[in-house]
Amino acid sequence: MTVRRNRKVKILATLGPASSEQEQIKGLFLAGADVFRINMSHSSHDMLRDYVKKIRAVEKEVGRPIGILADLQGPKLRLGRFADTKVKLINGARFTLDSSDEPGTISRVQLPHPEIFGSVKEGDILLLDDGKVRLRTISVAADAIHTEVVTGGDISDRKGISFPDSTLSFSALTPKDRSDLDAAVEAEVDWLALSFVQRPEDVAEVRKLSRGRTGILSKIEKPQAVECLKEIIELSDAIMVARGDLGVEMPLEKVPGAQKQITRAARQAGKPVVVATQMLESMITSPMPTRAEVSDVATAVFEGADAVMLSAESAAGDFPQEAVAMMDRVAQEVECDPYYGNIMYAQRAAPEATAADAISAATRQIAETLNLANIVCYTSSGTTGLRAARERPQTPIITMSPIIATARRLSLVWGLHCIVSEDAGTLDQMVDRACSKSYQEGFAKPGQRVIITAGVPLGTPGATNMLRIAFVGSDGLGGI
Repeated sequence: MTVRRNRKVKILATLGPASSEQEQIKGLFLAGADVFRINMSHSSHDMLRDYVKKIRAVEKEVGRPIGILADLQGPKLRLGRFADTKVKLINGARFTLDSSDEPGTISRVQLPHPEIFGSVKEGDILLLDDGKVRLRTISVAADAIHTEVVTGGDISDRKGISFPDSTLSFSALTPKDRSDLDAAVEAEVDWLALSFVQRPEDVAEVRKLSRGRTGILSKIEKPQAVECLKEIIELSDAIMVARGDLGVEMPLEKVPGAQKQITRAARQAGKPVVVATQMLESMITSPMPTRAEVSDVATAVFEGADAVMLSAESAAGDFPQEAVAMMDRVAQEVECDPYYGNIMYAQRAAPEATAADAISAATRQIAETLNLANIVCYTSSGTTGLRAARERPQTPIITMSPIIATARRLSLVWGLHCIVSEDAGTLDQMVDRACSKSYQEGFAKPGQRVIITAGVPLGTPGATNMLRIAFVGSDGLGGI
């Protein structure tokens, strides 16, 4: 089975009750999903292993590398319980969060996270129940936060609490996350998504624990992470614009600008960037999205995001395959738009002052100037493929790697058609194999030319230093 996408942006689909069987996963892949997300907030280790087994079975059946992302839950900060289950907070009233485990009242409730008290300062805003209730800090004691109700409403047992103005002193990894991380690495997932990132040290901690066995994707969902975005990107392998939590912790009108800022910063650094949350939300219960949702997906594609993500739409919705297919059609339409190429050209990042980046930039320019059939990147570590994608060329890109883990990880990256292939032993073998795969995969016809980029000596990780133009012969092999 030869599967070739007719778009360059990738689709990340979340698995769940509506998509937990192997045939359902295969259906999502054929509809357009390139990477599957396993949400560890709702998945046990047995479920994780079962998902991975089924995805790998689909991968073998369709003959294409498929990426798997395990999304760590992160800290879940919640209030204690109330004596009467819930209370109604009134604007201007005083309300205290303290360490007492006594049932809550109209004037106080337990905050069962003692490490937080030292992180909050006077004037900080606190958000309850996804921002439905807002509190302003008046004063802070060793075991209590005294606040004034800015926006009142009903609050019930165990509702979530957010601290958009406070950098909290604890790790982004809970004991559950550490256990989930070990299970995910053991199951050989391709990406780990890190929630609750506040500072670069959070990413460094996960990188130390994973020891290079999986890619690290940092979810930008807190204002503190936006403030040190450059440093977080440097330590991460990929970035996610987690717009749902961003929309809780910062004013909603600021989220579109933050999305553009994060997307462009990641693209500048050559790191994959995923735009996520509520992209086709109405398709959880409807076979058709709203026009606003279609526009939302299109905006992410026009921005040059590497991937767009479905959450509940594919995990628990009534129309999971239809949601993936709709996202696929929207992306294809955008990429055919006459303005799309101009926008990609205008936003293209300047190459870094390295031989590898210069080679990648030259490859893109030669391919477009000579109207070549496709670019072929030989890559062991994935770096050559990432550099090629960073250029956002109009010309299709094939990445060939002898390492299946590399091909799976690159399935998240814009424009890359990933193939697992034995490493070439000589330059002639490299040319023949590149031309043959370009022909077999439907990118090039006999008589057309392709451009090949690789590191010499062959198989040297990260040493992109060569490009070569070759004709596809009548037998599908290459010639100079």
